[in-house]
Amino acid sequence: MRPPVATVTIHRVEDGRGVRAEDLLVTEEPLEIRLGFGQLDDRREVRLSVTMRTPGHDEELVLGFLLSEGIVTGAAQVLRVEQCANVKEEERGNVVRAELHPSLDLDPDRWQRNFYTTSSCGVCGKSSIEAVHAQCGRSITPWGPVDPAVLTTLPDRMRAAQTVFTHTGGIHAAALFDPKGRLLLLREDVGRHNAVDKVIGAAHRAGLALTASQLLVSGRAGFELVQKCVVAGIPLMAAVGAPSSLAVQLARDGGLTLVGFLRGGRFNLYAGGA
Repeated sequence: MRPPVATVTIHRVEDGRGVRAEDLLVTEEPLEIRLGFGQLDDRREVRLSVTMRTPGHDEELVLGFLLSEGIVTGAAQVLRVEQCANVKEEERGNVVRAELHPSLDLDPDRWQRNFYTTSSCGVCGKSSIEAVHAQCGRSITPWGPVDPAVLTTLPDRMRAAQTVFTHTGGIHAAALFDPKGRLLLLREDVGRHNAVDKVIGAAHRAGLALTASQLLVSGRAGFELVQKCVVAGIPLMAAVGAPSSLAVQLARDGGLTLVGFLRGGRFNLYAGGA
């Protein structure tokens, strides 16, 4: 497993004078996700997507991706997720195959979109916004009134648990909390959507109830993150940055409580929470 950080030699300039120094950078590498599906005596493979991610928790990332994209509706539909051994040497550690349950009716033409997900956008390559909306057909149980005394403590609790960010300053985080603000789990990744998928996958593996949890993300609240929360059934999502107009619209349509600009003891409530 490749480490989440890499050491590089840089030329640091301070007060007009340059010196050689060592710096830590967050690791970013491609991960190819493949699916194995069909009856046990007739297994087939489809190459689903490539995402730029920080190595680590790849199995959780894949499971969360399958759940948040609506490809599977429960972790039981995924038999196992494992690294592919029969690949080129330069691909080793960066190709993962998820084996789906034989009972799952998968239409490869529907899901094989041949899209390339960058580290800054989880919607890239989807054929249309309507295709994304189609995955958000469920309504989630409303969170109810938000508790400012709890909500405003979450950013500091998330930051205290961000080990890779402490060393690099260049990585996103997603943290899952219970209603009282206790940290349940946290994942970091160069892609904010990957961090959310890792949290969703880890929660399903640990048997945590996403429907009774609140999610905090670093950065902005983009449409793709709101989509993942709605599909996964997470009732409250908060972000330290701003939401987009489409994210707010989807949150309101899906029954998600959406909080933005959660920092410095203040926040804006964009959807739900009444």
